[in-house]
Order: sequence, then C-alpha cells, then structure tokens
Amino acid sequence: MRRQDTELDARHPQHRMLVSAIIVNFNGGPILTAAVRSVLASSVPVELLVGDNGSTDGSLELLRRSVGSNARLHIIENHRNLGFSRACNHLLVQARSDYLLVLNPDAVIQPDTLARMIETLAAYPDAGVAGCVLRNPDGTEQAGCRRSVPTPWRSLVRVFHLDKLFPHHPRFRNFLLTEQPLPETPIFLEAISGAFMLVRRKALQNVGLLDEKYFLHCEDLDWCMRFRETGWKILFVPDVEVVHYRGTCSKTRPIFVLWHKHKGMIRFYRKFFRHQYPWPLMPLVVAAVWTRFMLLAGMALFRQGASEPVNADRDRKAMRTVAHDRSRTPPAVGPGAESLEIHPMLVISSTEAEHTHSRMS
Repeated sequence: MRRQDTELDARHPQHRMLVSAIIVNFNGGPILTAAVRSVLASSVPVELLVGDNGSTDGSLELLRRSVGSNARLHIIENHRNLGFSRACNHLLVQARSDYLLVLNPDAVIQPDTLARMIETLAAYPDAGVAGCVLRNPDGTEQAGCRRSVPTPWRSLVRVFHLDKLFPHHPRFRNFLLTEQPLPETPIFLEAISGAFMLVRRKALQNVGLLDEKYFLHCEDLDWCMRFRETGWKILFVPDVEVVHYRGTCSKTRPIFVLWHKHKGMIRFYRKFFRHQYPWPLMPLVVAAVWTRFMLLAGMALFRQGASEPVNADRDRKAMRTVAHDRSRTPPAVGPGAESLEIHPMLVISSTEAEHTHSRMS
C-alpha cells in the first residue's frame, strides 16, 4: 500500500461525520464566509476543513469572526502558498468521513445539496466521484462543469475553433459539453469541474491524493483521468445546482494564474498523452498552449493598464521569462523520451510566492 493510502486510512474513529468538506482559500474575500456558511447549513452531518494559503485580504479574519466558534469548522493556516493540490492533500488526509467534498472557496451550496448528491452517488456504486451543475451568478451554466477530457487534439480543435468550421463532424467536437442540453438523469462523463467534487472515500483510497506537481489548475482533470484508469466512473448529476462565483481568488494576479493554468496543461498532456500522439503533434500542441498564454497575458496586461502599474511591470518580466525559457526548451519530445518540464518556475521572491493564488476558480 502506498504511503498516501496509509495516511488516508489513519483516521477512522468510530463516530464521524458523514461528509468532510475541503476548502483551500487564498484571498477569497467575503465569499469564503458565504461558502463556509452554506456548507455548515447542510442537512447532513458535516465537518469542514479550511486550509488557508497565506491570505492577506482579511478573508480568514472575517471567517473567524463570523463562524469561527462552530466546532465543526477546522481552520488550518499554511502561512504560505503551498499551491492548491498540496494544500488540498493536507486536508484530505485529516478528513474523517465516508464522503469527501472538494469545494472552491467561491462556491455556495444549498442545504440539501449534499444529501441529494450522496443519495444519487449511493445509487451508482461504481461511481467514485460526482459533480453537479455549476451556475454563474447570472444563472447560466458554467463552462467546464461537464466536459470530455481535453486531449491535445480536442484542445487544438477548441483553440482554432475547428468545431465551428465543421459543426457536424465527429472529429471536430468541442470538449466542453455545456452547449448540449442538460441530461434528464445522472450520466457518466469523462471529467467534471474541480470546483465541486464529491468523492467516495473507498475510491480515494484506491486512486490516491491529488498530484502535487500541479501548483494551480488541471489537477482536477488529472484526478478524473486517474479515477477512470483505476476503474471508477465519474458521475454528473444534472438536477443539483451550485452557484460558483468564478474568478474570486484569481482577479488580483491574472498573469500568474494564467501561467500556472497553461503550465498545468502541458504537464497534463505529457503525463497522459505523450505516447499516444506522434511526435510532430506534441510540439504543435505545446506551441499552441504557450501562444495562447502569451495572447491572454497580453490582453490581461492591457486591461490592467495604469490601474496596477507595479503588478503590470512584474508580469511583463514574467512574460519575458516565459519567452526566454521557451527559446531554450527542446522543440520536440520523441517516442520513448523522458517527460520534460517545459521550463522552470518563474523566479519570484518568497514574499511574492506567499501572496499568490491557491487556484483560479
């Protein structure tokens, strides 16, 4: 048995809550307290573990003033940014319940959300993890709450809008499924969003913790791949809805978040698809990913403008670092080659590292 599986088995008291909710926070603002209150108002017995990655916006202090006296709430201060996966794993090994909910700090559930999700999950014993409909504050369905795995080819289709050019061709389908009508009953999917993932403990013990090599983003896709690889199915429940105030924890450092999102995409592609695609395609995918990053980062810098000159200058330096490191990166990964990191982490001070985001919601 692996070490992390032993850790997961370590805490099994005779009396425990039905659900352990896991929230990793970094500068979640007042919405963190709203998210915590919504979990504590659940109709099922629940404990809530909040891990804070060194927030500086007062969100943790507000949480303590509001509900800090609740015995079911456990706050763990990391005092620095561990990254989402690592901070989440620290909480998962302390969780004591049969079901574990990984919830973003900007997602608000209803009192009956967990009861309904558990009832549905129990009816599908081969499902190891379940997700639900994520709604934007305006009521629209959020992209990514139900999706196919974004393989390198599907990602190219999306980036170059090939699904618009060939809307009826099966080879050019978008991996996001939100343009399709919601199913009427629960269905199995390839992937769900990490903003709300209800996990069966037995499945977690089999699949293992999150991959901590993802600092931010794509760890949920990695987890979905591993659930399916170990024989567990991924369930999507269309009649349960959660409001997700997406982007709350990422708005102050958009370039940094974009950086880790695209870095995570490269790791995901190389980890699961390096041997499935001919070598000319993978360099094309890598180039497309970083080109997309540069375009989105440029747009973000333009939007920042003069409102945040200091952060903008810091992010321009980050972009130059990316461009420099890309020029030193081998252009291709041939069959049988070892997995390569695309380039090293951006060099930032320890203080800055503590003030970066736990994840883009």
